[in-house]
Amino acid sequence: MAASTASRLSPPRLHVSSPSPHLPLRRSRLSPLRAAKLEAVLSIGTHLIPHPRKAETGGEDAFFVTTDAGGVFAIADGVSGWAEKDVNPALFSRELMAHSYTFLKDEEVNHDPQLLLMKAHAATTSIGSATVIIAMLEKTGILKIASVGDCGLKVIRKGQVMFSTCPQEHYFDCPYQISSEAIGQTYLDALVCTVNLMEGDMIVSGSDGFFDNIFDQEIISVISESPGVDEAAKALAELARKHSVDFYFDSPYSMEARSRGFDVPSWKKVLGAKLIGGKMDDITVIVAQVKAVMIQDDEGMDREEGQGNEQGSAIAAPSAEQIED
Repeated sequence: MAASTASRLSPPRLHVSSPSPHLPLRRSRLSPLRAAKLEAVLSIGTHLIPHPRKAETGGEDAFFVTTDAGGVFAIADGVSGWAEKDVNPALFSRELMAHSYTFLKDEEVNHDPQLLLMKAHAATTSIGSATVIIAMLEKTGILKIASVGDCGLKVIRKGQVMFSTCPQEHYFDCPYQISSEAIGQTYLDALVCTVNLMEGDMIVSGSDGFFDNIFDQEIISVISESPGVDEAAKALAELARKHSVDFYFDSPYSMEARSRGFDVPSWKKVLGAKLIGGKMDDITVIVAQVKAVMIQDDEGMDREEGQGNEQGSAIAAPSAEQIED
C-alpha cells in the first residue's frame, strides 16, 4: 500500500513588496489596472554525470524538468543488474521519463505525481526496472512528491535541511523499483509526501549515485556558495563524482554499509582497517529554488516580478540511435 506522510513545515508565505502608502497607484496608459495574485514557481538547474565506465552511452539515469504549471521534475535510475541479462538498463528509465513528461497534461493525472507514475509505468514497454521520484509544485507553494526506491529529495531552508525523503528498500543495496516484471513495485507502493514551501526554499533531488557520495552539510555549503541553480547543480554533481572515485573517502554509502554489518575481514579490523570509499555510479542532480511571481488574474501567465529562469522544459531521453543499440 502507498505510504503517505505530510510535512509539518510552515504554510506557504509568498511575499511581495507593497507599494508605498504615500504614492498614488497609477493606471497604465495601455491597459486598465487589474487585480493580481502571487503564485509559486520553480527556477530549476540540472546536471548529470554518468558512471565512468558508462560515459560513452550516457549512463542509465534519466530525468525531465519543466517550469510549466509552477514546476515539475522527475528522476529515474535504471537498475544496472539487467545488463547481466543482456538488457540495456537505460532504455526502461528513459522511456519511463519520456512517458511521464507526455502524460503531464493528461486530465486523469490532475497534477498528482502518483497518478502520473501510474500512467507512465503502464505505457512503458521496455524490459527493465528503475527507481523513480516525481515532484510537482502547486501554485499555492505545496510540493507533491511520489517516490519508489532510493532516488531522494531534500528541502533546505535558511541553511538547514527541513525535509528529506526516506529510501525504500527490500534489503541493503536492493531498493524498491518500478519494473516491467509482475514481481516489481507499482505506483501503489510509492512513498507519497506533501511539503509546504516558502519563497527562497531550495530543493535538491538526485539519484542514489548522488546521495551515496555526499553529506547534508556539503550540500548546504555548496548551495550557499553558488550564485544560481545551474551552478549549484553542477557543483554538487562534480563534488559527488569526486567522492565516488575516492577510495579513502568515508562516504554515506560506506558508513551505511558498515552499520548493516558489511565490513573488511576480521583480520583487517585487528589492524585498524574498515570499509571506506565512495560508490561509483551515475550521478543526477536537480536543484530548484522556490520563487513568487505576480500573476494578472485576467491574463493568466503575465509575470511581472520575481521571474524565475527561462528554462522551460527539458528531458533526458535516448536518441533513435541509442534505442536501436
